[in-house]
Amino acid sequence: QVLLVESGGGLVQAGGSLRLSCAASGRTFSTYTMGWFRQAPGKERDFVAFINWSGGSTTYADSVKGRFTISRDNAKSTVYLQMNDLKPEDTAVYYCAASSRLAARTTRGAYDYWGQGTQVTVSS
Repeated sequence: QVLLVESGGGLVQAGGSLRLSCAASGRTFSTYTMGWFRQAPGKERDFVAFINWSGGSTTYADSVKGRFTISRDNAKSTVYLQMNDLKPEDTAVYYCAASSRLAARTTRGAYDYWGQGTQVTVSS
């Protein structure tokens, strides 16, 4: 069992930055791929980024590539999402998730555990 708690969301102007954190409980954090997804009102929950267990491999959605950076600190059981040059279309609830799988990690079905989400609002 892994409990995930996100923090760091808020209101920011377009062009600004935010850093999301996701703290995990459990002794096996370092064995999981960690992902970030987001869900805007009335839309599906979409993939944003994932990072493998060691932090040596990352993958991003095209919409955030070059602006967002995912990282992790296994000693602190925490994964981060640094978001720069934010745009109004980045407005959503952001969720972190943990996956024990090695395939399809850009899809929601690959993830075993989810946090409750943190709201990010970008004003124009």
